[in-house]
Amino acid sequence: MRLVALLFVTLLCLGATPAEASSTRYLIKNRRIEPNQPLAVALQAAELPPEQVQAVINALEGVFDFTKSRVGDQFRLVIRDGELDFFDYRQSAMDEWQVRRDGDKYVGSKRAIEVEKQVSLVSLEIENSLYEAALSAGEDPLIGMVLADVFAWDIDFYRDVRKGDRARALVEKFLAKGRLLRYGEVLAATYEGEAVGTKRVFRYEMPDGRASFFQEDGSSARKAFLKSPLKYAHVTSRFGSRFHPVLKYVKAHNGVDYAAGVGTPVWAVADGTVTVAHNTGAGGNTVCLRHTNGFETCYLHLSRFGAGVRKGARVSQKQVIAYSGNTGRSTGPHLHYALKRHGNYVNPLNQNFPRTEPLPKSLMEDFVASVAPLAEQLDAVSVASVAAPTPSHP
Repeated sequence: MRLVALLFVTLLCLGATPAEASSTRYLIKNRRIEPNQPLAVALQAAELPPEQVQAVINALEGVFDFTKSRVGDQFRLVIRDGELDFFDYRQSAMDEWQVRRDGDKYVGSKRAIEVEKQVSLVSLEIENSLYEAALSAGEDPLIGMVLADVFAWDIDFYRDVRKGDRARALVEKFLAKGRLLRYGEVLAATYEGEAVGTKRVFRYEMPDGRASFFQEDGSSARKAFLKSPLKYAHVTSRFGSRFHPVLKYVKAHNGVDYAAGVGTPVWAVADGTVTVAHNTGAGGNTVCLRHTNGFETCYLHLSRFGAGVRKGARVSQKQVIAYSGNTGRSTGPHLHYALKRHGNYVNPLNQNFPRTEPLPKSLMEDFVASVAPLAEQLDAVSVASVAAPTPSHP
């Protein structure tokens, strides 16, 4: 009965009067795009007559780029008395197209989606992982990636996270019909951790339009090198000598191995110039970067290189330079990351790099005024939790 009522309401939304909805025969088909299936073929598979298939394709010409049709895209056909009355195609909450019958012709359009932006306070308490903390807080797990980006210079979100750590962030959210589409900019964030202490950063836009993160005293949140070349990574083999499972002898391990599925984006840990971008045999597909102060980094066993990454190219910190893989003499999908200083290998995990330039003194007054309300909002949640009364029990 509930399904019948829902169908009745749907038909009214499509323009049918109550009398028409009760007397007209409607058929609704919901389908998905299958592998190697262009839209026209998918419509034929849904048993839409050839002339109506062509009418839909013609109506979408210039409105929808058929080359961007993807496996899993959803579409719906509403057929009235054996003839197509309405077609809609959905790729995401933001991307929907439709074709409506208008007399003897069909008209295609992209559906206008109203998007709302709001700033929300996200508060996470970690029991097992940042991923699970996000789910427990009713947030999309992608918030973990957002925070990993903000604290990339100070926190390795695999090695440094401990049970009981807390994170709070003022973050932009883009919503459609109350549903989260994506996270936007983080305006302020704080992390209280057993291993890393308290980290607190604020986003501030410079007079030239560039935005960066600073600590409350105006010192930069940014360092010359990131803590890790991956946003999330499990260290499977540390720096130093170890028994090699393939070669069957103890061998110097001049870097760190991170478990990473094939295709995981790999960051440049610092600004630099590409010195190697090719297959090196045992190292598989390899990228090496030359940085300032005698530092060099190498990334091995990659599946492929990032766009524009070639010898001599300049890359920026946090730029995706490659994707992890299983090439060369590799025992499984992972990233081998090595750091050299003046030609000698050093342990990437115990380096302490200095912060970049602080905020100019001429901007401090404006910075303090700008971040004061953000700091109040960050602190409000902890004050509220402390002040909350303890429930009484009979």
